[in-house]
Amino acid sequence: MADRETIAADHHGTFESIKQTSADDSEFWFARDLSPLLDYQDWRNFAQVIEKARIACERSGHRVADHFGDATKMVRLGSGAKRPVSDVTLSRYACYLIVQNGDPSKLVIANGQTYFALQTRRQELGDEKAFSGMSEDQRRLMLRGELAHHNKALGAAARAAGVETTLDYAIFQDHGYEGLYGGLGARDLHGRKGLKKSQKILDHMGSTELAANLFRATQTEDKLRRDGVSGKQNANDTHFQVGSKVRQTIRELGGTMPEALPTPQSSIQQVERAQKRSLDQQRQGASDDPAP
Repeated sequence: MADRETIAADHHGTFESIKQTSADDSEFWFARDLSPLLDYQDWRNFAQVIEKARIACERSGHRVADHFGDATKMVRLGSGAKRPVSDVTLSRYACYLIVQNGDPSKLVIANGQTYFALQTRRQELGDEKAFSGMSEDQRRLMLRGELAHHNKALGAAARAAGVETTLDYAIFQDHGYEGLYGGLGARDLHGRKGLKKSQKILDHMGSTELAANLFRATQTEDKLRRDGVSGKQNANDTHFQVGSKVRQTIRELGGTMPEALPTPQSSIQQVERAQKRSLDQQRQGASDDPAP
């Protein structure tokens, strides 16, 4: 019998095959194409999942209209005639939300959750070719900037859930690290990286490790808001669960566990200063060139 990863890969390939492209080259999916792929044969049941996904989209601070669009589709009847039926156009993020709100007892739903989440983050980070063309330092700077932005959003979601004081938030963050790093908290990571107490862990990570932490932060924020998590302990548990899920995904993909990734020799601040010096030198060189 095919193993879980093989089954998941088959579903993912099919998902990409039903992708549509609009006139402006943006990608989208038709809900009626996605429904049978996710093992929903009854459209009415699937429409209820779509409605839950719309609500989750709104709660997460996204414009619903940017991800869910009303559409009409012609379907062929048994007699050979055609009639129009309502449909919904979905962004990749909308597909992810649908999977997150689907029936977890369905194998394809369970397999699809990690896939859609990873692909959504890849899309949000921008063009993959452009990202792959960056140097390691450029990737680190971009991802660190993303994390700074999303950690603010994560902090706001945590406060809404009841994580109020500075100590509360430190404990909340520790739970996320422990989930992602197999039980290692912030103090443990400081020690492993040889950092001083004043140095920030995130400033001493390579791009792969930063990406894993970015995924942890964005998915925790999304889940706190989507599920309406309330109470400090529930928020802590949610952060730990998401971190553990990201760790499980890395393991299933054959990646290196984050605690085993190398610590860069230069901090983010050193990289920023080096790039600033380089830009200043380039500007100076350009100003010294004789006018034509």
